[in-house]
Amino acid sequence: MSKVLTITMNPAIDCSTIVEKLIPEQKLQCAQPKYEPGGGGINVSRGLKRLGSSSIAVFPKGGLTGESLNSLVNDEEILYKAIQIKNATRQNFIIVESITNQQFRFGMPGTKIFPQESKLLLQAIEKLSVKTDYIVASGSLPPGVNSDFYAKISRIAKKTGNRFIADTSGEALSEVAEEGAYLIKPNLRELSLLSKQEALDDTLIDEAARALIGKGKCEVIVVSMGAQGAYLVTNTIAEQVQAPTVKKLSTVGAGDSMVAGMVHSLTRGKSLQEMVRLGIACGTAATMNPGTELFKIDDVDKLYKWLIKSLN
Repeated sequence: MSKVLTITMNPAIDCSTIVEKLIPEQKLQCAQPKYEPGGGGINVSRGLKRLGSSSIAVFPKGGLTGESLNSLVNDEEILYKAIQIKNATRQNFIIVESITNQQFRFGMPGTKIFPQESKLLLQAIEKLSVKTDYIVASGSLPPGVNSDFYAKISRIAKKTGNRFIADTSGEALSEVAEEGAYLIKPNLRELSLLSKQEALDDTLIDEAARALIGKGKCEVIVVSMGAQGAYLVTNTIAEQVQAPTVKKLSTVGAGDSMVAGMVHSLTRGKSLQEMVRLGIACGTAATMNPGTELFKIDDVDKLYKWLIKSLN
């Protein structure tokens, strides 16, 4: 049985293509489109698969696009439990302009989920969590889902003995921080909101994160800092790890790739310092690929070897 259960409440089919140049009011010739399953938790499961870890992905699906999402997840040989909902699964579009290598991302509105459907999802999560060690909730909440949904999953994790990892934002993240989690991954702005401080710079990250940990709600906080890497904070550790400099082609899926790397490391019993370095390696490697493609394992290996030198 898999050690990891991933939750995606706002899944999507990501369609990416390339045009030479975006010109208004003209029919543009696009490259053959590429379709991939998307959404935070699904991308974490995809990343875990590449790293050699299995997971079970839980997500809602509806309409013909929902059936396509099922098929795309299945094609990647990921175990999943899809809960049928009334409304159709959304699609997102990513267009790369080849003449400039600029990327244009079009995110469609989330699919509304009704209260009874939310209840079914929670029931499925509780049932599956009995046989897992980690529950990972990643991504935003769609319309119709209360902001305390991930906090409810935190309560399930406590009940079933799972470590709960949350990568979300806004009210959903605030509710999780209040309820508690093993690990949260805010960015600098989100940490500012959680700590009720107007603005944080690098020198105040440690203090703000430790204040949250001191409340007994979270054990580990990894502050995502984009090209600057990440800041790992626990009761006993405060360390910024710089990301390697690479040629970036796309940032789509970089955050989910980072979570996948961290979770994979945790399931292998690695230290938290090793965990954050593998996370940064996976997130950075994902930026080296175009469109919605996640990381390549060869890139991760090279970057991780470079990052791990700072531990020796």
